[in-house]
Amino acid sequence: MPTNGLHQVLKIQFGLVNDTDRYLTAESFGFKVNASAPSLKRKQMWVLEPDPGQGTAVLFRSSHLGRYLSAEEDGRVACEAERPGRDCRFLVLPQPDGRWVLQSEPHGRFFGGTEDQLSCFATAITPAELWTVHLAIHPQAHLLSVSRRRYAHLCPQEDEIAADSNTPWGVDALVTLIFQNRQYCLKSCDSRYLRSDGRLVWEPEARTRYTLEFKAGKLAFKDCDGRYLAPVGPAGTLRAGRNTRPGKDELFDLEESHPQVVLVAANHRYVSVRQGVNVSANQDEELDHETFLMQIDRETKKCTFYSSTGGYWTLVTHGGIQATATQVSASTMFEMEWRGRRVALKASNGRYVCMKKNGQLAAISDFVGEDEEFILKLINRPILVLRGLDGFVCHRRGSNQLDTNRSVYDVFHLSFSDGAYQIRGRGGGFWHTGSHGSVCSDGERAEDFLFEFRERGRLAIRARSGKYLRGGASGLLRADADAPAGVALWEY
Repeated sequence: MPTNGLHQVLKIQFGLVNDTDRYLTAESFGFKVNASAPSLKRKQMWVLEPDPGQGTAVLFRSSHLGRYLSAEEDGRVACEAERPGRDCRFLVLPQPDGRWVLQSEPHGRFFGGTEDQLSCFATAITPAELWTVHLAIHPQAHLLSVSRRRYAHLCPQEDEIAADSNTPWGVDALVTLIFQNRQYCLKSCDSRYLRSDGRLVWEPEARTRYTLEFKAGKLAFKDCDGRYLAPVGPAGTLRAGRNTRPGKDELFDLEESHPQVVLVAANHRYVSVRQGVNVSANQDEELDHETFLMQIDRETKKCTFYSSTGGYWTLVTHGGIQATATQVSASTMFEMEWRGRRVALKASNGRYVCMKKNGQLAAISDFVGEDEEFILKLINRPILVLRGLDGFVCHRRGSNQLDTNRSVYDVFHLSFSDGAYQIRGRGGGFWHTGSHGSVCSDGERAEDFLFEFRERGRLAIRARSGKYLRGGASGLLRADADAPAGVALWEY
């Protein structure tokens, strides 16, 4: 797989939660810090950076301000340093329960406190100096072993997760991080949890929970016995090894998980590259050759389709479409037009892609008819986590409604039928729209929702009323937006 934009290591952003469940916050006014926020938003996001001096210390940079946390000798803390100085260096001391203690490297004191009474002057560790790491990235990603340079994926035959794949292809390569009891679980695409002995189980028991550690921008997962997940043996089976310190074998990258899709043409056949370089609608089943990685350009909002054979769809002579391009260019870009349950694709020559009589695809049409419409199905999100501008989508406690501004997230299950998706939540209830645009999660019968992939990493969800789902000022999920933009776009 080429590296021009496909392999993208996620920048690890996180929040720090104190013992009273409040987030460390960097304020613009006076560059002060406090621990008053009840949820994880922009001002509560931090990035961990290694010490430029190559020591064991680390730096905490505010994602919001771009400035560094510092602690003076008298314990005063602020987030105003534009460049990291001596007072910005901290040591991270992981605790047995998964929480962190932050110690000023030059002064030896511990950082903690509550509300706006934060300082770095404590000489002993109390609950006020304990911080929980809460990742701020979208929790669905690909997991890459740093030492083996192989991706983790579910192996149904061996009933394990193994780091032995050259490419993160198909639904099996999706890993979902579940934040629970101040630690993280690794959930496979079939909704099972990875236990530290390598087994997959249905319930998030103690041995499925890991403490996150960061080393040189990489992640390590420490189990309840203080040992680290690593790929073991020739098969690369993921389980806790013998090491009590993370080396290269125990380090992982999280990479962005782009949508992988299949397309069905008007002849009810899957679009495929099984029989050569020509992209044709000629297959009756969806396997690797019928799966395409779809990436949306940030600027133009146009998309590319990358095949399992190693080439992008590209426009060639006489309007033909072949999967032969190794680099992204104007001829590999397609504009998507959403037409209810179908999508039309316009190539760089200004013409629509259609299915010819022999099944081959070609951009030769000036108008959209039946042969120019395709069913587009997302295959690598059988379980779904949605995040909007204000936070994650989560069941509202004691209600059948859904919040859109939570720091924690619920995992929803997707099913697909004829260009539409059905969303199922906790307890097996389906999402459905109620009166005045409300969205509820306790339906006995499935309701169809349309997914429109509008921006890189973001989709719009359209209800049967034709309105788009958005997060309202009340924090409730509603189907009352007229346009697929802003608060009506969801990171998935």
